[in-house]
Amino acid sequence: MRVVLRVRKKGVIILPKSLREALSVKEGDELLAEVKDGKLVIKPLRPKVVDVDPEAVERLLREERIREEERYVRLVRNAVGTGHWSTS
Repeated sequence: MRVVLRVRKKGVIILPKSLREALSVKEGDELLAEVKDGKLVIKPLRPKVVDVDPEAVERLLREERIREEERYVRLVRNAVGTGHWSTS
């Protein structure tokens, strides 16, 4: 499908209904515009849907918490050992 668009004041371009329907674009959707080889390419910006295993996420978060706790313990021990922090 090809259409002629007119650039209006402040660079506004109106996409005709036929283009919006062909791309399944509606009011409020975001479009990605880029110049490729001297041509303006406009395409819908669609988020990628990723199927994530909730148990894997929980496992990763648990592992991260354990590493952070270990890091905290090392920092406290180093601070106490160098006299930068007192436990009294």
